[in-house]
Amino acid sequence: MSRRFDAGYYISEGFHSIFTHGFMSFAAVCMIVACLLIMGSFTLLAVNLDNTLGDLENENEMLVYIESSLSEEEARALQPTLSQVENVAQLTFVTREAALKDFKAKHENNAALMDDLPDDTLRDRYRVHVVDIERMAQTKEALEQVEGVGYVRAAIEIADGFVLVRNIATGVAMVLIGILLVISLFIIANTIKLATFYRREEIAIMKMCGATDGFIEWPFVVEGMILGLSGALIAFLAQWGLYQMVAKLAIQGNGLSMVNMLSYSSMAATILAVFCAVGAVIGVGGSLLAIRKFLQV
Repeated sequence: MSRRFDAGYYISEGFHSIFTHGFMSFAAVCMIVACLLIMGSFTLLAVNLDNTLGDLENENEMLVYIESSLSEEEARALQPTLSQVENVAQLTFVTREAALKDFKAKHENNAALMDDLPDDTLRDRYRVHVVDIERMAQTKEALEQVEGVGYVRAAIEIADGFVLVRNIATGVAMVLIGILLVISLFIIANTIKLATFYRREEIAIMKMCGATDGFIEWPFVVEGMILGLSGALIAFLAQWGLYQMVAKLAIQGNGLSMVNMLSYSSMAATILAVFCAVGAVIGVGGSLLAIRKFLQV
């Protein structure tokens, strides 16, 4: 019964088995779709939260105040030195006149008091954005060491809060995805095991005739692969429709207006690749787990 590897035979047997056990195959695909949708939804939630927090992080800037004794030209001359500080991504120079104008605009209710302020009341300063918000405290200390810098104002507590929320959201999503993946393998293995149960006598006969484990396993591997990829494609399309519906609700609803949702089309290729990979792993892994018991004849 032992024979060389024949891909055509294994693929033919895999497709034949799917249609022979139509209901069980349908149930397996449905379970794969459900598992991928749940995992995909949690992953997309984590991705959009990370993107939204990233936007908020970019708005969380530091202000580097220049010594009041320095002229505007001297203050501008500090830009090359400040830009060389590690973790500094972008510098924007703000003159004391522009800073005062902005200050008056924010306090226009007290215009009478603001009009009496001289132009040199405030200092020249730089608005600084960093590469990594987690290193904001170290960057603040490095900027304060630059000669000509008076002091640096940075909302370290807010930055740490953003990092904490992002890490918690990512961690929770990864744990949930891991748990769901294990549960998916277990469910698919048991679903396919029911279909395999009806073929236990056939497997036993093949074993007694000298068939190798590989010869028996490969059709089930192909079957699991086909079921997994079919479920992945259906889940991908269903996820697209679900995501578009949620995105529409986010635009219409005030409660979700802070969430900056990425377009599904921009992530479609990655999502499809991940769904196909996970679907194949679940299908093949479930098939191998299901058939292992029946090979022990």
